[in-house]
Amino acid sequence: MNRPGRLYIARHGETVFNAAARLQGDHVHTPLTRAGFEQVDQMGAVLRHRLGPKPDLALWSSSAGRASQTLALIAEHLELDWHDARHDDRLVEIGMGCWGGRYYADVAEEYGPIVDLETRLLKPAPDGESYAEIADRVSAWHGEHGSTVGDKLVIMHGISSRVFRGVLRGLDPLPGYGVPVAPGLPQGSVVMIEDGVETLIVEGDGGERA
Repeated sequence: MNRPGRLYIARHGETVFNAAARLQGDHVHTPLTRAGFEQVDQMGAVLRHRLGPKPDLALWSSSAGRASQTLALIAEHLELDWHDARHDDRLVEIGMGCWGGRYYADVAEEYGPIVDLETRLLKPAPDGESYAEIADRVSAWHGEHGSTVGDKLVIMHGISSRVFRGVLRGLDPLPGYGVPVAPGLPQGSVVMIEDGVETLIVEGDGGERA
């Protein structure tokens, strides 16, 4: 019987907003920095070594430009055609509402601390997206595409990938957030999840800003 394949979940490389300490959230496009390109090259090289050239791998990414840019570079390493990739709004980063695009420091000055120091999660903006809403949309994507046969590479973001990984691993809901949330990984990281078990493939050397 054919079974669903492995899910390779990658966090995009560092962007100009990350470097400037600005909240990205669901901003459509904030380009990668030089450091971000280096992180993506490392991800691509490791995946090429692991999977070989032209692997049978479905390419997916968030519809955000930084995720698409990351995917294009990794696809080059794998000798896969970026134009075959599929993009989905349900894989985007947490929606930050009126905080989106602003500097962390400016928002914190106005609203108080916005990063939970214990969990390293962003606190939702007053008009932003809740963690339950993130869990609903990433679960909907997985329900539609995750059970299809074959391996998949999915390029995502810091917060949304933590929720997605938590859901896939069947973790208990995180107190205060109400949904499963996996531990954070720096920009430029890749994990593989198969049958609910997560394996770290690449631990990036980027930061953690979303």
